[in-house]
Amino acid sequence: MLDQGQAPPLSPETRKPVNPLLRRKPVERLVAEGGQGDGGTLRRSLTMWQLTMISIGATLGTGIFVVLGTAAPKAGPAVTISFVIAGLTALFSALSYAELAGSVPVSGSSYSYAYATMGELIAWICGWCLVLEYAVSVAAVAVGWGQYLNELLDGTIGVTIPGSVSAPLGDGGFINLPALVVVLLSMVFLMRGAKESATVNSIMVAVKIVTLLLFIGIGVMGIKSGNYTPLAPLGVTGISAAASTLFFSYIGFDAASTAGEEAKNPKKDLPRAIMLSLGIVTVLYVLVAFVAVGAMPWQDFEGTEAALAQIMTDVTGTSVWGVVLAAGAVIAIFSVVFAVLYGQTRILFAMSRDGLVPKVFAKVDEKTGAPRANVVIVSLFCGVLAAFIPLGKLADATSIGTLFAFGLVNVAVIILRYGKPDMPRTFKVALFPVTPILGFLACGYMMFSLDLPTWIVFGGWMAVGLVVYFTYGIRRSRLATEEVATAEM
Repeated sequence: MLDQGQAPPLSPETRKPVNPLLRRKPVERLVAEGGQGDGGTLRRSLTMWQLTMISIGATLGTGIFVVLGTAAPKAGPAVTISFVIAGLTALFSALSYAELAGSVPVSGSSYSYAYATMGELIAWICGWCLVLEYAVSVAAVAVGWGQYLNELLDGTIGVTIPGSVSAPLGDGGFINLPALVVVLLSMVFLMRGAKESATVNSIMVAVKIVTLLLFIGIGVMGIKSGNYTPLAPLGVTGISAAASTLFFSYIGFDAASTAGEEAKNPKKDLPRAIMLSLGIVTVLYVLVAFVAVGAMPWQDFEGTEAALAQIMTDVTGTSVWGVVLAAGAVIAIFSVVFAVLYGQTRILFAMSRDGLVPKVFAKVDEKTGAPRANVVIVSLFCGVLAAFIPLGKLADATSIGTLFAFGLVNVAVIILRYGKPDMPRTFKVALFPVTPILGFLACGYMMFSLDLPTWIVFGGWMAVGLVVYFTYGIRRSRLATEEVATAEM
């Protein structure tokens, strides 16, 4: 049993002189270091149900309550098909995630899987993409929270938050104060510890599932068959573009994999939670999108981030149900911010433990078992991003980072299956290696469906990441310092 903070002995594989960019962290070491932080350890307290709720909490709500208003104008009524395509793309990667999460149950998610299979540089690039994926996703979702909060306030007390403080720069305002507030509220809950946070999250997830089922039940009465024709007014290109944007709505399932070091029975519960959550979310997304575009012409979705509340009001002829929907959306989007923010802090925790980012991100509070400094730093960063950056740009930037990281996961599962065929696996990808290959190709196809400005942002982000790695990470990596210490002995 390793003492807290003590590095496991270098394996023969690690002792070999290798190119620093290609040095890998053995799977056995990744698992052995599980939960160990600076000054304390993460606590194993999460059940399979709580892991599923974290996964659903990070996913359900984003694409429906916020981004539907962005995707419907791209695909028309065929936005339902776009949700199916995005869901199938996510499924290929989810299967790979499930296998790796059951075999390597650690907090680093795809970053750790890449470290064990493709080397330190690829792991860093993957981790840097995850920072983009999670941090920007938190901000993107938080931006839409204020819209539904205004709907709720207007329907209950007849006031709204002034546009100057409820919209970011470029969207007619100066600062999105509600977006900043929801991130900071999530921060407060996360600082209490994983178990307490999971309980709060489960309650919020239950509320938003009921809210969406309520929308389906009422919205179906307002469906007009004419709203479904023409089905794809912007053609296949529009469907693909919408699917690429909507893909970021499915990133929640990998949030469960970031809880690998706080799950009670990670090898069995993580794969189950990933697959169950993706199934529930996909069914709800498709049903809600089908009802929404049937009840309101697709052209009317342009420029609105509170479409579902508007539909409820139009169908019933009263604002009461719209207010109920808005209240559910406020809770739903809160839970997405909360769960994704949790995932971001755990990924940085793993990267910090490996020495690739500053030690402060791996510092664990002994009383709560939570990386509190990590939570505060990440929350403040995401809060500022949410307060000042428009939603559309954030959503697309999140999609490309997610697709890149998911593509690497599909490669990692192939490498690990062939490299360690006898390693115990509680879940195996079906139709291997066809499924992960299809997952990789699907991610690549959707990446190239995104527009040039998104690629420019992504390229800039990668360039900054490489500068950070070559000026900081490559020298401070724990594997690097241990290699130097071994050579001097």
